[in-house]
Amino acid sequence: MINIDPVISAIKPFAKPAATLVINQAQRNETVIQVLKSLKLDPTQPPKDVDGVYAYALVEYGVYKPEPILKLFREKEIKNAFWQAYTSKNPLGFLKEVEKFLNWNSLGNEIREAGIEIRTELEEFGRVFIDVAQRTKSSEFQPYPDWNMDEYPEEFKPLIKEKIRSFCGREFVFQAFAQFLKNNSNGYFTVIGDAGMGKSTIAAKYVFDHKSPCYFNIRVEGRDRPEQFLESIRQQLIKRYQLQNAEKADLPTLLEKVSKKLLPNQRLVIVVDALDEVEQEPGDNLLYLPTALPEQVYFLLTRRPYTKETKRLSVSPGVPMEELDLRASQYVGLSRDDVKEYIRLFINEDPEYKYDLKKWIRERNINDETFIEQVAEKSENNFMYLRYILPGIARGFYNDLTLKQLPDGLEDYYQQHWVQMGMDTAPKELRVIILFILVEIGTPIPSEMIADIAEQDIYEVEEVLKEWVEYLKPQEIDNETCYSIYHASFLDFLKKKRVLDSKRKLFKEVNQRIVDYWERHMA
Repeated sequence: MINIDPVISAIKPFAKPAATLVINQAQRNETVIQVLKSLKLDPTQPPKDVDGVYAYALVEYGVYKPEPILKLFREKEIKNAFWQAYTSKNPLGFLKEVEKFLNWNSLGNEIREAGIEIRTELEEFGRVFIDVAQRTKSSEFQPYPDWNMDEYPEEFKPLIKEKIRSFCGREFVFQAFAQFLKNNSNGYFTVIGDAGMGKSTIAAKYVFDHKSPCYFNIRVEGRDRPEQFLESIRQQLIKRYQLQNAEKADLPTLLEKVSKKLLPNQRLVIVVDALDEVEQEPGDNLLYLPTALPEQVYFLLTRRPYTKETKRLSVSPGVPMEELDLRASQYVGLSRDDVKEYIRLFINEDPEYKYDLKKWIRERNINDETFIEQVAEKSENNFMYLRYILPGIARGFYNDLTLKQLPDGLEDYYQQHWVQMGMDTAPKELRVIILFILVEIGTPIPSEMIADIAEQDIYEVEEVLKEWVEYLKPQEIDNETCYSIYHASFLDFLKKKRVLDSKRKLFKEVNQRIVDYWERHMA
């Protein structure tokens, strides 16, 4: 058995005092190699036993980490808890054991004082350990577990992180839902609002704060089918509650299994965002949500306004249903206060934009509060508008405009950018074709694929993508940067444009190229 103390001793000289210092990756790699050599471990080939992999992983993970977290991983109790969680594929069990340990051990205070996010560190260490284990090619470490410390899936982490980055306000929503939970033993609570009113951000914030199981329907990424929802929720509930024989269970069965495991003071709240974006045949409830719910089981839903025909959420008599419409008159003032606070946060605290925003404001001889009031008025209580307009001001897109000349509302904002790009007066064919491809395919695709379908040089395609960057969502898929429309509201705006009408002869040809592309690559 390898003694961990020498490993900690070798890493400690490089420990940083707090959890904020950023280290150059090349420098870090060089230090890791140096430490491994000092411990007589081969930097190119990890040992194959459990103790050896743990020590090796601790070096790769621990260089330049704060000393308190290094001391934590030195503890025999923590090491044993890690291996138990690894072999049982239960990373959340490891988190709970560590939290229990830190509740009574003095290391808990040291870790809190250093500002260390323990969940993040345990997750990072686990992934480093798995990476080292894979390099050994030893069957002892297989199968490799899904080392995700959050109850919600890895696929939603970037979205949740991005949504809550500048979160503020919306207390009236959370208070109303808390009251619903208090008053009812189960039920459906729905937040309704127009595109851009912050529904997804409300959902993301609740999930982040309460670690709730969740599903975010995202039409522009093709993540909007009932079977996708069920599979995701099934895996989350199996993982969270260690459900047995549930790999093929339907949603009512899963909820019943979980309800039997809940203590009297516990609840299961499942968050489902953008119910209106679900792609499903007519008939049943959207996502086949159950008409009846077990005790202590709740759904927090978000959706755009609906008609009687598009509601598609009916429940059995006695199942509580409540809605909070963000457009309602009693919430207009509260939403306006939240919008102002959001703008104030951008001006005073956002590290990326605050300096340029203040410069724009000063150059026009207006004070901060006047700017906040007028931009809030123009926003029409729409957070998506602010997400676009505030960075746009900071980047210099509106240097030739006064405060009063800024666009009014989200639709006007989209239209103004459309005009600025020359899309109405003299549409440029390549821009139109690229936007059409993104709209038509509807899922993230790489620039190489766009160039192939458009029959254009990839450089030209990437230049157009840069022009529309604020409306696109880049993401890494299979080591390729793929692009999709960022928000459903912009997708809706594009679909209304006659210049993008799929009946045009040009787009019939492009659609045929899309078919040809798929046939070539599926062969």
